[in-house]
Amino acid sequence: MKKTLSLAAATVALAAACGLCIAMPAQAADTTALDTTVASRLLQSNFSTSDLDPQHQAIVDRILAQLPADWETRLDAARAKYGLNESQWPEIRDSAINPGDYQCQPTDLSRYANSLLADVQDPITVLILSLFGGFDLPTYDALIFGKESSSNTFGAQGEYTQQLNSEMKNLRRFWDIDSAGIELVPMHGADVFSDRDRMSRTLAVLYGGTPEDNLGLADLFIELVDSEPSLKGGANPIFTFNAFAYSEKGDPQPLGISDRIIMGDGILQGMTAVNLGDVAPRGILGHEFSHHVQYQKNLFDSPLTGPEATRRTELMADAFGTYYLTHSRGEALNAARVLKSEKSFYEVGDCSFSSSGHHGTPNQRLNSSTWAAGVANEEPNQGHILPALTLDQMFEAKLPDLVKPDAG
Repeated sequence: MKKTLSLAAATVALAAACGLCIAMPAQAADTTALDTTVASRLLQSNFSTSDLDPQHQAIVDRILAQLPADWETRLDAARAKYGLNESQWPEIRDSAINPGDYQCQPTDLSRYANSLLADVQDPITVLILSLFGGFDLPTYDALIFGKESSSNTFGAQGEYTQQLNSEMKNLRRFWDIDSAGIELVPMHGADVFSDRDRMSRTLAVLYGGTPEDNLGLADLFIELVDSEPSLKGGANPIFTFNAFAYSEKGDPQPLGISDRIIMGDGILQGMTAVNLGDVAPRGILGHEFSHHVQYQKNLFDSPLTGPEATRRTELMADAFGTYYLTHSRGEALNAARVLKSEKSFYEVGDCSFSSSGHHGTPNQRLNSSTWAAGVANEEPNQGHILPALTLDQMFEAKLPDLVKPDAG
């Protein structure tokens, strides 16, 4: 089964979100009230352009002229086909577009995400871009065409390249799975929006036709992004606020994409901005690699269904990732240091108890990490790594305690 995990509600949600419910700069509040009203009407009327001013309508008309008539159906089908609706980080990203859609208290990371579009000069441009799937193009590019390579860099300035490459080697050695084929792939937004050939091949996957057929559409997307200074030519972290694992193991209709972990510049920049750049990037990679342990050991199977099933697999990945980070043969990080970081990091936990994408509350996610750090530190033989299935059995026994009600 095809899965993308751990972004936290996929990068694709922008197109469905109220794209223009942006927290506008104070000085622009009076002049943008009409624009945000127009945006809401556009979304509610299935993208009728009758309320657009001539300049924006001309942009939309040019894009629509390049798209097939059933472009919306094709875009929805692509999202389902590649499984980009099962994740966690984009929920935070999307709150920058539609604050109030998601529950739980604001965190430093969500406040950072909300700041990414604070300087938008033309909110209608952002709406148009989101409606046509523009914010997801770097994700599709990395997922479908990305490859592991010694020339890859991680982080906007390459600052996490050595750390993440080193950790990936350690993770392959640490876990008892066949991990040689799992690729670590970066996601860079500006690279995509500065290369029309690269963009056109991705658009061909989403909307059909050949890459050559989509060169004109690629030019329009690039023009649209370049017209809004706050988007920084695709370098704004909002385009790459994502990290996830992907596998086609057990899928009856595989697409031929290798097992991989995608690490976006935006989420790494976000962790640095909230002073978690020390441990959190390693925590993210450890969590995503744990999903590949689950794929290969068939640990997604359980009697649980719906939100509880997703919560179980996500809390397990938190636990497995922390076990690796604190184990003497893993990253051997001080448990107090890891948990202090993860106390903030796992504030990405959500309260969407009825959602199939529920990843666990902040407390539940921290509980899982705290428990796993204890397992690693209390092991009599510190050189021994528990087999994944043994650690799973211990986690399953502990799970009811990890998720028990804690209010009051």
